[in-house]
Amino acid sequence: MTDPEDKDQDRFGRNQKELLELCKRRFFYRQASDIYGGVAGFYTYGPPGCAVKNNIISLWRQTFVISEHLLEIEDSCIMQHSVLKASGHVDRFNDFMVKDVEDESKFFRADKLLEEVMEAKLQTPGITEAQRHEYTTVRNQADAFSQKEMWEMFQKYAIKSPETGNGLSEPYEFNLMFPTPIGPGGYLQGYLRPETAQGIFLNYKYCLEQNSNRLPFGVAQVGRSFRNEIAPRAGLTRQREFTQAEIEYFVNPKQKDHPKFGLVESTVLTLFHADAQLSAQDPVKMTVGEAVRSGLINNETLGYFIVKTWQFLVSIGLKKEYIRFRQHLPTEMAHYACDCWDAEIFGSYGWLECVGIADRSAFDLTAHANAAKCDLQYKESLEKPFEREILVLTKKSGVEIMKAFKKDGKMVKEFVEAQPQEELECIAKQLDSSGDAEVQIDGKAFTLTKDLAVFERKKEKVTVNAFTPGVIEPSFGIDRIFSMLLEHVYSARPKEDQDDKQTRGVLSFAAASAPYKCVILPLDQRIARDKRYLRMLDSFQRELCEQGLSFTSDESNATIGRRYARNDELGVPFAVTFDFETMEDSSVTLRERDTMWQIRLQLSLLGELLRCLCKGSESWQSAFQRFPHKKTSNEEFRKD
Repeated sequence: MTDPEDKDQDRFGRNQKELLELCKRRFFYRQASDIYGGVAGFYTYGPPGCAVKNNIISLWRQTFVISEHLLEIEDSCIMQHSVLKASGHVDRFNDFMVKDVEDESKFFRADKLLEEVMEAKLQTPGITEAQRHEYTTVRNQADAFSQKEMWEMFQKYAIKSPETGNGLSEPYEFNLMFPTPIGPGGYLQGYLRPETAQGIFLNYKYCLEQNSNRLPFGVAQVGRSFRNEIAPRAGLTRQREFTQAEIEYFVNPKQKDHPKFGLVESTVLTLFHADAQLSAQDPVKMTVGEAVRSGLINNETLGYFIVKTWQFLVSIGLKKEYIRFRQHLPTEMAHYACDCWDAEIFGSYGWLECVGIADRSAFDLTAHANAAKCDLQYKESLEKPFEREILVLTKKSGVEIMKAFKKDGKMVKEFVEAQPQEELECIAKQLDSSGDAEVQIDGKAFTLTKDLAVFERKKEKVTVNAFTPGVIEPSFGIDRIFSMLLEHVYSARPKEDQDDKQTRGVLSFAAASAPYKCVILPLDQRIARDKRYLRMLDSFQRELCEQGLSFTSDESNATIGRRYARNDELGVPFAVTFDFETMEDSSVTLRERDTMWQIRLQLSLLGELLRCLCKGSESWQSAFQRFPHKKTSNEEFRKD
């Protein structure tokens, strides 16, 4: 299977300008603090955009939190230095940056600039197959290169500043976190959280208690995250403040089967595995069951959440043919990770990573347990206790260590005693062979001697199996998903007048994602003032509120066709029109947005019909057949 055809890329590109204009004009979103000129990377969602985004989050909660029985928490947006030091963000949460050597106010993210250069080369007419293979491979590996490899690529392809044509500096690391002092004195260093995941790890033990100390289980969090992006651009796809929805699913690292995997194993997905990327081959289609059995996807739980992610993306209205899952390359995968896949969605920016699904092993819980000196192991009671021989520090030796290291003595003693058996065996073996052994505690080295650290073997009765849980992490970028959804549902509809070359935009949201489920329209101003209309309107609005259905109304002087067009732009799936003829028998006209089909039915039936259409999985064609109605002439209402 190849990438979407060039015509699809062209179509998304052509539509992008019209879509951005629509979003700004109808206030789906626009740059934050726009009246002051705004700052790159920050956006404000307007009423319709906020409604769509909230609907996406609501559907995400339904798909995962409710359906998968997850626990949900809300942690703080500011985290202290020690937390993010332990997680690795202080030292390693970096991107490579290059700057214009002549104009140091111009910065660029190195991997993204390299990707853009390779993409441009791939569009060059007449390139050979060997060149196409080379450029594709470099593009696919751009965010996996080391600092040295990145600089070699920039030199090889003579990459210059895209804005000035000047030379660029060597790539250097830039930490993406926003630092912030905590307290009036500012002595406690904090950061705006770079992800919501760490708050879940910090509260794992409390959530485990709430889950009656049972594994496996999942914890979810939705909230704001902050990253000081080097070059935020491409609209909502690279922001400095954004919304994440993340899940940490805790499992026994030796038991990663999933009880519901059989329900999804026949699902066919588009998979772009690491070997295909490195050899510049196309993605493949296969069932998730086949991918897990062949080892392409590491385990059933990871495969299950990949399918659930695909089902969620399709349910909100994204097109199946523009969704694929790309496996991380060995060079870009974290050293502790078992397997990682990104859900990528195709649009005007090409393939865009919108969800990451990773098997993070036990790295995070282990790191926080060591840094906070807190036991985060899971204790599993054994049906048959057994005895084992263990290595322990003698009581006398513990006293001697405390004396020898003085104020650090207690810390060194407790550190040694807390080490797993494998590590104690290594220390004892090193003491026997060389007479001393060095241990590192919070970056400080301490040397144990053979006379100081004396071990003995004891028998211990084991009644529990203790281990640190592994984690499967699906991480959703809500703003990116929102942006791609807009591109997938946008189309341009010609006006009825063939002499008019203008088009009008339509956002064909699924009813569940739409900002408003229906718009209420009086046919003209006379009806808007009619007492019968006002009574019927009040009753209908109350019913919609009771059903939990959002709605809007348009009582302006514009023609009915123009008002239909306005609300098609907003993505409202149904229009309810009142006129004098229908009000005589308490009926209304219901119009469907995409086909512009209309039926006439009793107002008393409409609330239930809209509930079926907007909250169920039934198609509007099927639902229409179950409710008594009368077809109307489209022409009467479609005319602008």
